[in-house]
Amino acid sequence: MKYSNILLSFCFFFILIIFFISPFLLENKKEGLIDFNDLEREISLRGKVVSVDIRAEHTKLLIKSGDDLVLINVRKYPEYEYGDIVKIRGRLETPIEFPDFNYREYLAKDGIYSVMYYPKITLLDKDKGNFFYEKIFDFKKNIKKKIEMIMPYPEVSLLGALTLGNKQGLSDEFKEDLNISGVRHIAAISGMHIIILIEIVLFLFIWLGFWRNHAFYFTLLVLFLFIIMIGAPASAVRAGIMGVGLLFAQKMGRLSSSGRFMVFACAGMLAFNPLLLRYDVGFQLSFLAVFGIIYIMPLIKNWFKKVFKKERLGLILELIAVTLAAQIATLPLLLYSFGRVSIVSPLVNVLIVPILPYVMILGLAFNLASITWLFLGKILAWPLYFLLTYISRLVEQVSKIPFASYEVNWFEWWLIPMYYLVLLLLIFGEKISLFFNKKDSL
Repeated sequence: MKYSNILLSFCFFFILIIFFISPFLLENKKEGLIDFNDLEREISLRGKVVSVDIRAEHTKLLIKSGDDLVLINVRKYPEYEYGDIVKIRGRLETPIEFPDFNYREYLAKDGIYSVMYYPKITLLDKDKGNFFYEKIFDFKKNIKKKIEMIMPYPEVSLLGALTLGNKQGLSDEFKEDLNISGVRHIAAISGMHIIILIEIVLFLFIWLGFWRNHAFYFTLLVLFLFIIMIGAPASAVRAGIMGVGLLFAQKMGRLSSSGRFMVFACAGMLAFNPLLLRYDVGFQLSFLAVFGIIYIMPLIKNWFKKVFKKERLGLILELIAVTLAAQIATLPLLLYSFGRVSIVSPLVNVLIVPILPYVMILGLAFNLASITWLFLGKILAWPLYFLLTYISRLVEQVSKIPFASYEVNWFEWWLIPMYYLVLLLLIFGEKISLFFNKKDSL
């Protein structure tokens, strides 16, 4: 047996073990922890801000105090930044377990076991974080300020969500319109979003006439800039690793071999944090999206070729194939996790996905130009504005269609393995049949 096959088998076995033992690992972490809800008194903590998440009405700060992480909700002003040293005084609480969402487990996967709401905060010092991350966040903050000076609202808020991961600028009404239209993925920076982005940008460069090698390196550059601009969160870095593996496989003309790389990457990430597999939906969606692109996309492309009677597909059909493959692969998990299905999603994706590469490339160029060459930034703002207006108006109008989406309350967990079993049979059924036929002939 080849060494690579032995390693692949070991990784599969490791992932399977992690899947079954991760609930026990989580319970072991909970043991010995204080139930903070039993504490009636306020306490004081001194720590460093390691993450800032600005929402519409408040800001979430992740504070590292010694070896412990505490998530606190604060008002939007005064503003706090990564690397600030703060003193907080308030009442620690254990995260709530909602009927349809276990917030406690969701935070526990990242080592967060306590929260605090609107404590008293005293700023003690600044710029005490990692130098590299401080520069990334300063860079992102400067871009945000510049683009808001050039492009009007609400288009700039959609651009900020697409290229900077700033969802707080989007109104609640528009977020709901995105959900109804089935295109929330375009404005949600997640692993699935990044995987789709990589494929779309790669197809665009090849369609524009770049050699495959050149398209590969330009796509890597776009991926690197994109991850830097959104602040290099751990989820984006993980998705970037998967995306690079996918790109290398396509560069070598062996897309199927990227499936092995995904298994190796999954095992490696779980070695650092085994709780990701069962308790991080973004992690699950990332791998399912990659699975769809590797194994389902070729089937969709072959079907397109037969229907449209073409040897080579155009850019629009290539991009639609990428998106459909990722959506088919992630559908049951999305239904189980979020409980909604959009009837108009296929149509809206067909109308929006083909222009996303232009929005992303123009958006990244506009972001960079806005802080380096303002004149160029103003020129790029015009075509970008019209594309963003098209997306936002289309989403708003389609979401008004009666019965555009409906809630799915009946989707039980056991339907997920059933769905993927059928999907695997459809994908690999012919190979399985050939394998058994060979056995019979022997």
